[in-house]
Amino acid sequence: MNFIETIKTDMYSAMKSGEKGRAGTLRTLLAKLKDRQIEKGEAITEQEGLSVVKMLVKQRKESMELYQQASRFDLAETESAELQVLETYLPKMMDGDEIRHLVEAVIAETGANGIGDIGVVMPRVMQRGNGRVDGKMANSILRELLA
Repeated sequence: MNFIETIKTDMYSAMKSGEKGRAGTLRTLLAKLKDRQIEKGEAITEQEGLSVVKMLVKQRKESMELYQQASRFDLAETESAELQVLETYLPKMMDGDEIRHLVEAVIAETGANGIGDIGVVMPRVMQRGNGRVDGKMANSILRELLA
């Protein structure tokens, strides 16, 4: 079963069990995946599907942060619930220590020695992480190590 079919199956089961929030989130995800498929003109790969999920996760995190700053905790809670549903479709992310080791290895390989080398190191870190690296965390660790 491919990525989209798995999400459809999960959405139908959420609808049958009365999980309106989960079903709505999955419906939104399916719509975004179909949009990407139409844009491309052919079936999307699982990697492209994961990039759509990552985009939605990033949006939910940003919205949640803004709602919390505005003391709209009800809306932040809704975003949080959607975030939890979406994150189930992402591969397990690296923790801080794993990211630090990866960044240190790439710094050693490239010979980076200053902030100006961030543009050389970051793309390699992200590529090696295979979508499992939080770019924001990797960037802050990199800045700390190169400072």
